[in-house]
Amino acid sequence: MKEKTTIKDAIDILYRFNWTIKIAKIYESNNLIFLRQIKSLLYLIQKAVEVDGEATFMLRQNTLFFNGIRLKFGFSSYFLLKFIINEFPKREIGILSFKTGLNEEELKNFIILFTKKGSKSKITLEDFLKGVKQYGIKHISIEKISPFDELSNEKKDSAKIFFLSITHLKETFNKQEAKERLPLLTTRRLMQSIFNNITQNESFLYGLTTIKNFDEYTLNHSVNVCVLSISLGKRIGLDRNELIDLGMSAFFHDIGKLEIPKEILLKPGKLDKDERNIIEKHPYYGAEKLIELRELSRLPVRAIHVAMEHHTSDGHSGYPIYTEKKTINLFSKIVKIIDFFDAITTKRPYRKKDFTREEAINMMLEKSGTEFDPLILKVFVDMMGTCPIGTMVLLNSGEIAIVVEINQETVYMLRPKVKLITDEMGNKLDGEIVDLTEMDPKTNKYTRTIVKSLDHDKYDIKASDYFVAQTR
Repeated sequence: MKEKTTIKDAIDILYRFNWTIKIAKIYESNNLIFLRQIKSLLYLIQKAVEVDGEATFMLRQNTLFFNGIRLKFGFSSYFLLKFIINEFPKREIGILSFKTGLNEEELKNFIILFTKKGSKSKITLEDFLKGVKQYGIKHISIEKISPFDELSNEKKDSAKIFFLSITHLKETFNKQEAKERLPLLTTRRLMQSIFNNITQNESFLYGLTTIKNFDEYTLNHSVNVCVLSISLGKRIGLDRNELIDLGMSAFFHDIGKLEIPKEILLKPGKLDKDERNIIEKHPYYGAEKLIELRELSRLPVRAIHVAMEHHTSDGHSGYPIYTEKKTINLFSKIVKIIDFFDAITTKRPYRKKDFTREEAINMMLEKSGTEFDPLILKVFVDMMGTCPIGTMVLLNSGEIAIVVEINQETVYMLRPKVKLITDEMGNKLDGEIVDLTEMDPKTNKYTRTIVKSLDHDKYDIKASDYFVAQTR
C-alpha cells in the first residue's frame, strides 16, 4: 500500500511550480530549459495524483493546504508561501487541482497562461478560465477564491492592530509609571495579532511603519520596531512562540526612556556630556523596570536582555559597555538592527538630517560586522529590498511613485510594485499600482523603470499618507 503524499512532497511540487513559472518568464515555450522544467513538474504532480487521486492546492485566508495538509513554511521555503499569496489572488484562484490524465502539453499551456500579464495587476478568474478553455486544458480545475479570503478588509484590520498597539503601549507606560499591574496577557495577544497580520499582509504593515508621530516618538518607534523585528525573526527561522516573545521584547525595548527627562529626549540641539550620560542609562532603567514587574512570569526573560543590550554589539561598541559578558542575545541583535533603522529614518529635533530608507540601509551595510551582526543584517537588507517599501522613486516615464511591495526575486530587486502619485508632468494623482516587471509586448522592453529615489521632504510628500488612505 502506497503512503500518502507528505509535506515535503507538497513543498517539492510548489518549489518546482514556482521555478517553472520563473523560467517561463525568461524563455520561449519551445526552449529546452523550459521543457525540462515542465517534465520535472509533471513527474512530481503525477506521483501525488497516483497516491492521493489528485494534487490540489487550496488557499484559505493566507493559509496554504495541499491535498488537505496544511503546509508549514520555514526560512528556506518562506518565499514559496509569499509566491502563492501574491499570485493566486491576482487571478482570483482559491483552489488549483491537477487531475488524473494531465499531460505535458496541457501543463505547458497552463504555465504559459499563468505567466501571461494582463493590462491590470489583477486578472479576473473569468478571463483566466477563458484561456484555460482556449488552450484545451481539461485536467486542471480552478475554483474562485472565497469571498472571505479577499484582501478588501485586511488592510483595515492591519491598520487597526497597528494603531491599537500604539494605544496599548501608551496605556501600559502610564500604568508602569503609576506602579500598577501591567496587562501583559493583553500584550501577548496583541503580539499574536501582529504576527498573524504580518503573515497575511506583510507589505502593507511595512508601509505603516513609515508613519512617524513626532509627538509620540517613543510609542510610534517601539511599535515600528516590534512589527519589523517579528518580520525579520520570521525570515531567520524563529518559530511562532519565539516570534511572539521577540515581539514583546521589541515592544518594551525602550521602556527605560520613561526615566529620562523629556527636556533631554526632546532637546533640539546636540546633547552635552552630562545629558549624553543620562540618556545612555536608559538601557539600565529598562532592564530594572522589567525585572521588577509583578507579572514577570508572563514576560520573556529575553525582553530584559533586549532592554539592556539594544545599543551594544558583540564587539562591545555602543552602550552600556560590558566587561564580563562575551556575547549578545540573538533577540538583542535583531532589535538593534531595527531600532537603528527606524531611528535614523525618523526626523528628530536634535539631528540636522533624517535619512531615507535607502540611505539608511547603505549606511548600515558599511557597519556590517562591526556594529551589526552581518548575517542578520543581510537577511534584513533582503527583507527590505534595494528600494524599501515607502521609498519615493522617479520613473523613466517621468512619473513619480511610492514603492508598495518589493520583489523577492533577486533578478527583479529593482523592479518592485509601485503606486503612481504623479503623472509624467508632475501633477499629483491617486494613481494605480503597477508592477515594474511588466513589459510592453510590442517592444519587449519594460514599461517603466526606476531612474532614482527621491527625498520626500523636497516634494512635501509623506509615504505614510498613501498607506493610511488605503484603510478608509
